[in-house]
Amino acid sequence: MAVVVRLRRIGKNPKKRPHFRISVFDQRRGRDSRFIEEIGFYNPLTEAIKINRERLDFWVKNGAQLSATVKNLVKKSKTLAQKEEKNAADTAS
Repeated sequence: MAVVVRLRRIGKNPKKRPHFRISVFDQRRGRDSRFIEEIGFYNPLTEAIKINRERLDFWVKNGAQLSATVKNLVKKSKTLAQKEEKNAADTAS
């Protein structure tokens, strides 16, 4: 079974206000179909990204492929986390 980590749209009402869950799917399933595990959240309107790194690393080590969008979100969340750590260190000193 080929496994892929991709977005699942959950924001449908009202229209034009999307938000997504980052989920692990069997590759043959559709975008909003049954998923194996939910590992994060993404809201494009507020740019809020939350990813469970431990579970993401587990699935990648076990052969899961990341979609292009999820790869970009992972990179973006890493840079945001680094900026937050730097700001916290600056305010503490």
